[in-house]
Parts: sequence; structure tokens; C-alpha cells
Amino acid sequence: MELYFKAFSGLVTAALAWSMWGGSIFPPQADPTGDPQDWTREELRRWLAARNLHPQEGDTREQLLERVKANMR
Repeated sequence: MELYFKAFSGLVTAALAWSMWGGSIFPPQADPTGDPQDWTREELRRWLAARNLHPQEGDTREQLLERVKANMR
């Protein structure tokens, strides 16, 4: 019975910690800076994903670069 109580207490503690951190333990990476021409494929994908532009896994670097440039203000 004591084991169940400890397990339940651990779950409650974990849920409390998770809610205190807002569900985000690791902060999101910052946007890449500079000229998009110099960004890596992963930076291009991250920039598009941060704006809900849904980059596709199979997109080439050139396709991603074109989409980034089209969506920059």
C-alpha cells in the first residue's frame, strides 16, 4: 500500500512541476539571423515552422529558401 502512495505522490509532484514550467522545459531555439542565403537547411525549416508555414520533409534547400524569401517582410 505504501508503494502505491509513493507512486501516486510522485505522479502528482511531476504533474505540478510540469504545470509550473508551462509544459515547456526546454526553451525554443531563437530565429536564425542574417542573410537567409547563408542559413542551413535546418535553419530554413525552423524559420518556416515557427511561422506555421509547414515545411515539408522532402523540400530542397532551394525550395525552402524561396519560401523564406517570399514570406519575409
